[in-house]
Amino acid sequence: MSLKLRYIAPVAVLVAAGFAATHASAALPVGTIAPQVTTPAVIAGKPFEFRLADALKKGPVVLYFFPAAFTSGCTIEAHEFSDATAKFAAQGATVIGLSHDPIDKLSRFSVTECRNQFAVGVASSAIISAYKVKMPVISMSDRTSYVIAPDGKILLAYSAMSPNEHVAKSLAAVEKWKSAHR
Repeated sequence: MSLKLRYIAPVAVLVAAGFAATHASAALPVGTIAPQVTTPAVIAGKPFEFRLADALKKGPVVLYFFPAAFTSGCTIEAHEFSDATAKFAAQGATVIGLSHDPIDKLSRFSVTECRNQFAVGVASSAIISAYKVKMPVISMSDRTSYVIAPDGKILLAYSAMSPNEHVAKSLAAVEKWKSAHR
């Protein structure tokens, strides 16, 4: 084994372990008041400042964390949220994705992968820490979806590195909340 591979292999194992972990027990528990978020964001490539408190005045918020724009799983997840945006809007819910990526990268991602349908914003280290979504070893968030009721309480905290169930579980939580608050 080359010297280079001997040093890269242990790092690759640590990173892979971080990606494989679901952090289900690390996410904020259901019923907890969600930490406030104010962060730079973009929708359809247009910048604005996202404030969770303002979004909650309109209805539930789906606040989903993803590791990195333009990676395969994050692109799949963005497409799925994009396809479901009208369903969330019909329930009065706002969708926003948060990543540790810089705002210029998120601006491109909002147009191409979010298809101009929902906002994406910067997940600062403080936001990642407050929501307990830090991936081990690296300074990215894991893949966690939160549904937050207008009163600020967390209705759903779902962590899984696979993007497959995030939209369905988030939409189900929003629909359940909506049916109880008609």
